[in-house]
Amino acid sequence: MKIVSTNQAPAAIGPYSQGITVNNVFYSSGQIPLTAQGEMINGTIEEQTHQVFQNLQAVLSEAGASLETVVKATVFLKDMEMFGAFNHVYGEYFHAHKPARSCVEVARLPKDALVEIEVVALVK
Repeated sequence: MKIVSTNQAPAAIGPYSQGITVNNVFYSSGQIPLTAQGEMINGTIEEQTHQVFQNLQAVLSEAGASLETVVKATVFLKDMEMFGAFNHVYGEYFHAHKPARSCVEVARLPKDALVEIEVVALVK
């Protein structure tokens, strides 16, 4: 088991790691729209989703994986009414490659984020 950590994504805000690699599979912790410096992006669902993907790309890269090797994404939305706008941005990152996905509405996310995404990916 290998802990994955990069300063190109926000540091964990609790007793967990940005991700773990086990047997060539990377499991990310949920990423919210914090910058690498820990500043919250308090913008639209689109702006927050772009920041989440920047974070995911950073931890995936550190693990030796990429968006193209993601096999499963789990998405948490504050409000399912935002699904269309979120899904449009999501499609900019997963257009040719479409991993399995779950998407659920939740009552509240850390830092009152609008979106949180975690992924499982194969390490190259």
